[in-house]
Amino acid sequence: MERTIDVNGITLGVRTAGRPEDPAVLLLHGAGQSLLAWEQEFVDRLVAGGRHVVAVDARDTGRSTSFPVGQPPYGLRDLVADAAALIEALGLARVHVVALSQGSAVAQLLALDHPERVATLTLAAATPGGPGHEQPDLPPMADHILALFTEEAPAPDWSSREAVIEYLVEGERPYAGDRFDPAGSRAAAERTYERTRDLAAQLTNPFLIDPGKPWRDRLGEITAPTLVVHGSQDPLFPLGHAEALTAEIPGARLLVLDGVGHEIFPRHTWDAVVPAILAHTS
Repeated sequence: MERTIDVNGITLGVRTAGRPEDPAVLLLHGAGQSLLAWEQEFVDRLVAGGRHVVAVDARDTGRSTSFPVGQPPYGLRDLVADAAALIEALGLARVHVVALSQGSAVAQLLALDHPERVATLTLAAATPGGPGHEQPDLPPMADHILALFTEEAPAPDWSSREAVIEYLVEGERPYAGDRFDPAGSRAAAERTYERTRDLAAQLTNPFLIDPGKPWRDRLGEITAPTLVVHGSQDPLFPLGHAEALTAEIPGARLLVLDGVGHEIFPRHTWDAVVPAILAHTS
């Protein structure tokens, strides 16, 4: 079921699946994505495992409130406040949080600042303390990713469906691992194009928000059981980031996905990832 929910003065697009009485899993996507990042079959597998799944569009993504391109009037802590307010609005006491990249930063802060709302954490493609903070002890991003940030490609013609879809597909390619799926990426891009309120805002504003005060030194305060899932070929946050995150959260465990980059769980990993999430959230 898809609907919108008003919290904190903005509107969030929300999609739910499964029985409301089952344990709730909240999916938090990465920057530049929307709830469509979580493929329906992946969600169906979690539902088949007895989970009530909630996916949400963060600000500036999907069907949630968008702001002028280049001028997001919010920071990372606002996304955390949105997640906490959404949990309350849905009448959920606690949720199992499954998060990716920027969503994993939100999840870490949610567990620190609203521990009563978080049953477990699953942190994928994450860095300890969040993106945007200086962490010289961790391995740097790959050269080709650094080049993307320093030599940003020109924006597409937003009025051209084909140009935007091609831009979306090629934007994913540098981050993927050994088994990039162009056809699957294109199908996902087409769904994103058809559903998103403001694609220019989605692909711009989430990357501009203020991460706020670093919190890596607080990771030892996290009490939620934590599973860290990371690709062995992540070019943005190399594996050392996941190893540090696992070491700094008490009792955390690490699942390494061979050949996977900085990307939402590829289909070929689901046979390992879904049982791991179901076991972790049981």
